[in-house]
Amino acid sequence: MQALGVVSVSHHAVRLPTVRAGIAEPSGEPAPMGQKTKYSDSFFDKLFMRIFTRKMEEVTGKKTELDGYEGLVEISRKVMQGRTPLQQRAAVRHVLLSTLPPGAPEQFRKLFPPTKWSAEFNAFITIPVFQWLVGPCELQEVEVNGTMQKSMVKIKKCRYLENSGCVGMCVNMCKVPTQDFFTKEFGLPLSMTPNFEDMSCEMAFGKMPASLDEDPAFKQPCFESICSMATPQSSVCPKMKASVDSMQPESVVA
Repeated sequence: MQALGVVSVSHHAVRLPTVRAGIAEPSGEPAPMGQKTKYSDSFFDKLFMRIFTRKMEEVTGKKTELDGYEGLVEISRKVMQGRTPLQQRAAVRHVLLSTLPPGAPEQFRKLFPPTKWSAEFNAFITIPVFQWLVGPCELQEVEVNGTMQKSMVKIKKCRYLENSGCVGMCVNMCKVPTQDFFTKEFGLPLSMTPNFEDMSCEMAFGKMPASLDEDPAFKQPCFESICSMATPQSSVCPKMKASVDSMQPESVVA
């Protein structure tokens, strides 16, 4: 089912097709916290899942017998196994680069310098392109350097976090490498702020990400009831603690 939304990009009204990312819930919205959202993925959703899963299999040298989103999550766990946080992020970077044509980062920097327009446009196209990965999301305003701009993508309930149930996987396999990829490879700052209370997330294009030692995401404990790798005795997710210990002096800012 498809609805139409309108967003202003470079002073022009543009119609944005906002699908509900295959939500199969009767309400058309993600399930409440504590319940797993039901999805009905399209052919193209499954195609993107297959492409990313195969790319990650190339990185790990391992295979998954699962299909669809379950296969993507399982192979993500295998990427984490036996790798430090730095190595996990390097693996994700390799996967992201492998999906792009040669010279894409350089071309991106030329086409999209770090301006308000670039931030708003990339937020605009993120919604229809990546809902298969993160679930339904919407465009919102955010303050960047004292100016309000429509460059924030609000993810209602992140599908990746919901299905993995792992704080460390969220931060090491999604948040930090995605921030780094846009900020460092593409030259367009991106800050991602996951909310571990309701599994929502705010992606603010044009906004510099916080340094790792100041980022509250690195102080988050495990989801004890849903994470198979949880360590209840730890005040911080063990996958995260290793990340903080090894990278605290470093900033993700380019």
